[in-house]
Amino acid sequence: MRKGKDNKPHIGIFGRRNNGKSSLINSLAGQEIAIVSDHAGTTTDPVKKSMEIGGIGPVVLIDTAGIDDEGELGRKRIAATMSVLKTIDFALLVITDNCFEEAERKLVEGFRDKEVPFLVVHNKTDLVPMKPALRNTLREEVGHEPVPYSVVEGTDPGAVISVMKKMIPESAYRSRSLLGDLLSYGDVVMLITPIDIEAPEGRLILPQVQAIRDILDNDCIVVVVKEREADTFIRKMHPRPKLAITDSQVFLKADATIPKEIPLTSFSIVLARQKGDFEAYVKGTPAIGRLKDGDRVLMLESCTHHVSCDDIGRVKIPRWLSNYTGKRLTYDVVSGLTELPRDIREYALVVQCGGCVLTRKQVTGRIRPAIEAGVPVTNYGMAIAWVQGIFHRAVAPFTQQTETPESYL
Repeated sequence: MRKGKDNKPHIGIFGRRNNGKSSLINSLAGQEIAIVSDHAGTTTDPVKKSMEIGGIGPVVLIDTAGIDDEGELGRKRIAATMSVLKTIDFALLVITDNCFEEAERKLVEGFRDKEVPFLVVHNKTDLVPMKPALRNTLREEVGHEPVPYSVVEGTDPGAVISVMKKMIPESAYRSRSLLGDLLSYGDVVMLITPIDIEAPEGRLILPQVQAIRDILDNDCIVVVVKEREADTFIRKMHPRPKLAITDSQVFLKADATIPKEIPLTSFSIVLARQKGDFEAYVKGTPAIGRLKDGDRVLMLESCTHHVSCDDIGRVKIPRWLSNYTGKRLTYDVVSGLTELPRDIREYALVVQCGGCVLTRKQVTGRIRPAIEAGVPVTNYGMAIAWVQGIFHRAVAPFTQQTETPESYL
C-alpha cells in the first residue's frame, strides 16, 4: 500500500482503562512511545503520536482515555475520546477479559456512524484467554473475529498490522491531486501570491507550497508572481497559462488582470475540492445572499496562528460579508478541531477554511454536522468570490455549470 505525498493515516486506540492500549501502541511501533502503567487511567486525554508502523509506514496514532472513566471529569474525558471519531481513518478497539458490553457497543455504534473502519483486539490473553463465545458474538455483531494479543507473551504484531493494512482506506494514504485532472504534460500554471503582513517571514504559506508541489508532480510548469507584477507578466507570457490561481484576498485584482479565456480560481477553492465537500460548498454559498439581521455565522479555521489586524478569517471575511449583506451579523470563530461554542443549528452559515493542515476526513467530519442539520456551508475562497461578484468564474474550472451567481438567489 502506497503512502500519499502529504497524508498519514490517523489511527485511534480505544478501550477501557487498564486494557493495555499504551502497551499495544508500543508493541505495534516496536519502541516505547507511550507511557505504560499498571494504574488505570494513565492516559487522561487524547494524545497524538507520529510514529512508524512496520508494513504500514508513517501514521498519526491517537491514544485515548478509557471509555469507562468515572466522575464528572471522567465524563468529560469520555466526551473528548468520542470526539476523536470524526478525525480518524481507522480505529483499534482494545478489550480484555472477554468483556464486550454497553461501552464497547456504544463505541462500535460511533465507528459506524462516522464511517470509521475498525478492528477489535483482545489484549492480555496471557491472563485471560479469549473464549469461543466471544468470537461468535463479535463475528455477528461487528462482522469480524477479535484478534488475540499478548504483549507479555510477545505476540507477533504482524497479525494486527496485516489486518490494519487491508482495512485502512486507500484515501487515508493518498490524497487526490489538487490539479492533476485539469492539467496535461508541460502546461503552465500561474500563481498570484501576495506578500502581506500575514505572510510568514522568509517563506510561502502552506497552500501555495502545496500547489507548487502538485503542479510539479504533474510534470507541469509553475510561474509565481505577486499581484503587482501579474498584469505586466501576463502580457509578456508565452505560452499563456492553462490556469491561474490567486490568493482569495486579491480576487478582484486577479479577475481584472487575467483574461477571461484563462480559467481563474483561488488556493482555498482548490483545497476545497481536495479536502472538503465541494458540492455542498457550491450549494451553500448562495445562502450569503439570504442572511438576515441577527444571524450568526460560524468561521472554522484549521489551525491556530498569530492573529493580525488583517486576519482573513477573523477580520476580512466578516467585514466583507457584513458589507455585502448590509445586515447586523454575529460571528463565532473556532480554531483547529475544538468543540463548537453552541449548537450547530444556531448558525445561519458555516464558513470553512481550505483545511491545508487537516486531512480530508477531518475537514468533512468538521462540516458534516452542519450539512446534516441543513445549515448552509461554504468555503473561505467561495465566500470571498461570491461577495466580490466572481463566484461563477472562480468555481468554473471544477464544474460544468452554466448558471450565473444571480440564478442561485
